Amino acid sequence: MSVAEAAGTSEVPEPGRRNRSSSPRQIPVVGVVTEDEDAQGAFKTMDLNRVIKLLEETDKDDLEEEQLKSVKKLVQCYQNGLPLRDLAQIFKILNLCAEKIENQPHFIESAFNILKLCGLPFLKKKVSDEITYAEDTANSIALLGELMKIPNSELRIQICKCIVDFYHAEPLKKHITGYQQASSSYKIKMAEVGGLAKKMVQSLALLENQLVEKLWVLKALQHLSTSEVNCTLMMKAQAASGICAHLNDPDPSGQLLFRSSEILWNLLEKSSKEEIIQQLSNLECLLTLKEVFKNLFMRGFSHYDRQLRNDILVITTIIAQNPGAPMIECGFTRDLILFATFNEVKSQNPLVKGLKLSNSYEDFELKKLLFNIIVILCKDLPTIQLLIDGKVILALLTYVKKPEKHKTIEWSAAQYEELQLHAIATLSSVAPLLTEEYMLCQGNARVLAFLQWCESEDSFFSHGNSYHGTGGRGNKFAQMRYSLRLLRAMVYLEDETINNDLCEKGTIQQLIGVFKNIIKSHDKEEAIVLEIQSDILLILSGLCEHHIPRKEIFGTEGVDIILHVMKTDPMKFQSGLGYNVLLFSTLDSIWCCILGCYPLEDYFLEKEGIFLLLDLLALNQKKFCNLVLGIMVEFCDNPKTTAHVNTWRGKKDQTAASLLIKLWRKEEKELGVKRDKHGMIIDTKKPLFTSFQEEQKIMPLPANCPTIAIMDVAENIRAKIYAVLGKLDFENLPGLSAEDFVTLCIIHRYLDFKIGEIWNEIYEEIKLEKLRPVTTDKKILEAITTASENIGKMVASLQSEMIESQAHQDVQNEQKVYAKIQATHKQRELASKSWENFLARTSNAKTLKKAKRLQEKAIESSRYSGQPPNAIFHRTDIKGLNTTVPSGRVVTVESTPARLLGGPLADTDIALKKLPIRGGALQRVRAAKTVNEPKKIAPT
Repeated sequence: MSVAEAAGTSEVPEPGRRNRSSSPRQIPVVGVVTEDEDAQGAFKTMDLNRVIKLLEETDKDDLEEEQLKSVKKLVQCYQNGLPLRDLAQIFKILNLCAEKIENQPHFIESAFNILKLCGLPFLKKKVSDEITYAEDTANSIALLGELMKIPNSELRIQICKCIVDFYHAEPLKKHITGYQQASSSYKIKMAEVGGLAKKMVQSLALLENQLVEKLWVLKALQHLSTSEVNCTLMMKAQAASGICAHLNDPDPSGQLLFRSSEILWNLLEKSSKEEIIQQLSNLECLLTLKEVFKNLFMRGFSHYDRQLRNDILVITTIIAQNPGAPMIECGFTRDLILFATFNEVKSQNPLVKGLKLSNSYEDFELKKLLFNIIVILCKDLPTIQLLIDGKVILALLTYVKKPEKHKTIEWSAAQYEELQLHAIATLSSVAPLLTEEYMLCQGNARVLAFLQWCESEDSFFSHGNSYHGTGGRGNKFAQMRYSLRLLRAMVYLEDETINNDLCEKGTIQQLIGVFKNIIKSHDKEEAIVLEIQSDILLILSGLCEHHIPRKEIFGTEGVDIILHVMKTDPMKFQSGLGYNVLLFSTLDSIWCCILGCYPLEDYFLEKEGIFLLLDLLALNQKKFCNLVLGIMVEFCDNPKTTAHVNTWRGKKDQTAASLLIKLWRKEEKELGVKRDKHGMIIDTKKPLFTSFQEEQKIMPLPANCPTIAIMDVAENIRAKIYAVLGKLDFENLPGLSAEDFVTLCIIHRYLDFKIGEIWNEIYEEIKLEKLRPVTTDKKILEAITTASENIGKMVASLQSEMIESQAHQDVQNEQKVYAKIQATHKQRELASKSWENFLARTSNAKTLKKAKRLQEKAIESSRYSGQPPNAIFHRTDIKGLNTTVPSGRVVTVESTPARLLGGPLADTDIALKKLPIRGGALQRVRAAKTVNEPKKIAPT
């Protein structure tokens, strides 16, 4: 082993560091290396402590040359890489050289050479060295940021080059015996731990007028910003605002803008987006972004300039999401609106005079980004006047028309389609804020005409290759979808001017027609079709609500489409395609378009609409129950409804009343209402109290604030069930069990119980507020409370009687069943006894004769004894026949069963099949005579 290897493997603590081992370490000034080891690349180790001590001496005048020489030797020694164990001492030497630069300029070269070594790979002798020396390495790398304070261009550039090299690790040029290269990401991790990024951001303040050094620092930060840790450090150092404020600085190379925008992108993506937006939301940054964007928009013609312009616009869009950003104050909003509309609305503004967009991908993306930022800007109300001045509605409405085939346009067909959809989507956000502009531009007429084209059979093949065009390839569903969204947004404003204009233009009939036609396309793009149907129903609901004449226009055709949706297979509600949304829209349209118009109500009932509502209620899906019950309550005002409700039958012949009571029980179980196993009231003072009401303490509230008891009415379906059953009169309800009647007692008294609850709350609030009511009021309060409790006791008593009556009825039913079983067993015994008697007669002649005598005796005793004169007596029995059963022309003889005797003769069918060829039994049968056969009269 060489001396170098021996020194490398010894565990000796280095001066100025914590002990790594208990044994001392001796490092020779110059190691002895053989020629073979030199060829393999072994280290010529140095006594680094001696170099440090030499650099720290300042009392000698002729020491500089010796110090420079020692540093030069160090550079030669570590020209193949820096061992991790020596890294702390090497950087200490670098720091000492840096401190001497101000008074001794010759040390610039030494510091420069050591910095070049930092770009070399870090070496480890043991696998654990990366962990052991992690803290020293992180502190050493952090020193690079501190060295940026040295006012020397070469050193600063070299530091930046060194940092960039961290991200472009190269393998060792020469193998070094006993060492291996540290992992490629080790330097990057240590730079994160040491906080190098923060120090590099702070160094930018020192480079205001030094473009070359600034570009190198930005290049280093560009690499460092690929890490989330570094981005967080840079964010804390206010990197975003510092970099953004200098975007427009003079730079012939164009690198400053490119690298700065890349860093801002990384900061937004990899650190706190909200914090970065906050840093950029100041007047200085936005003015800079505005100037940069204008310059690129008006003077950028290269592919690179256009990409950079779009990147700046995206960053601006993100900043615009902050309501506190001074977009209007800096004039950026006005310019963006101008740039977004100059193609569609002619402007004399010098900024866009003679400006034209091409159909390149970058310009196409720019147009979409400008539409997008308008949506964001319009959320700030002061922007509305700028949108009016910029004629944004008119510009967007130019896209609401069918594509013109023969007109030359600057966009391709696919691009125009995507911009058209994007423009209509933008209108859905902007038009509700600018209703006057929308009406002045005949917005309703344009949208309805466009919708009519969407429904037509025009030979148009859409590309459907964008986010807004999803599901619209080869059809017009995407255009129809966004047009209906726009109409829905306008109708939901409840502006009578807009809604009257729509109704006068026949919107209700047109939408019903669209719905009917869209049903035929249900086999393709199902999710999009369901959304279109939902929007149509919501628009119709918005137009018809509170307007009986419009409901009459809705008519039976409208009721038919509602009934069509309600007949949907219930299994589809779990598909996730949008059937649930469609059903909610349908129920809303029943409420708004049918209820209140008696002809439509009657037609709905005739078409078994109530049956469909009850079928839906029977699905027992909580999300629908509340709305369906609300509709049922309103429908029960129609006297014809009761018969339909009582006629309905569900699964297992369930009636509507039974279904409603079952829903009541389920609701009370979910609410935690106290009931016993039979459903009886437990607490007669608080018969309706839920678990939430039990937990919530009564608090004094202002008179205009609803109490917990009042809120309970709106938050569950019990009040609606009570209302429906109340309309059915609580009497003669078919198909109810005893359990249902027990629950019905509570439902019948729901209103009384709820009134008692409210009075109890009033009484408790008076106590909490320490008020003393007058004697009369106190007596009245006590009387009301007592009356409410008495009602509870009365209901509980009635429930007990019902349960006892049902128990008695169950016992009687059980006895009837037992009696029926007993009769069945007795009948079987009689049949068995009859069979035994039959067998006895066939097997014993004496028994047969005895039975015959008894039979004859019974016959004689039954005859009339006195015969009138000249009467002819006819015998009814065959003389000499030895049977004990009534005889006739055909006699059936029951033989002994085959299961008892067996044998071939028992199978009569087989015996008949095996008849002899000649005569035999067949001849005898033919020759046999029947008793009392009438005589044949011979022909004369």
